[in-house]
Amino acid sequence: MPPALTKDDKRYPIYDAKYRDIDDEFIPLTESLKETAIRVKYYWNREIKTQIKKGNNVLIVAHGNSLRALLKFLDNLTPGEIIDLDIPTGAPLVYMLDKQLHPVDKYYL
Repeated sequence: MPPALTKDDKRYPIYDAKYRDIDDEFIPLTESLKETAIRVKYYWNREIKTQIKKGNNVLIVAHGNSLRALLKFLDNLTPGEIIDLDIPTGAPLVYMLDKQLHPVDKYYL
C-alpha cells in the first residue's frame, strides 16, 4: 500500500472540485488493490449483479485497478496471477456469464 496522505495534503481529493460535496469519511487516505477489490465486490453484488439478473447488459468503464479487482473476483485469480495480468487500455472485454453469474467465456472486441 502506498504511504497515506494527510488531510491537509494538497493532493487529498477533497481539494479537487469533483469531490468537494463528498463527506471526507468516504475518501481514503491511501488505497491498494485489496481495498479497491472490497469496494468493487460490494458494487458488483449491490448494483451490477442486480442489473444482470434483470436481463440487462452492463457496460463497465473503470480505471485499471478497479478492472483488475473485478477480474480477480470474476476469474477467481490468485494474488500472483493478478499481478501478472495485463489489461489493454481501450480494448473492450466481453464476459459471457452463466445463470449463477460465473464466467463461461470472455473475449476482447
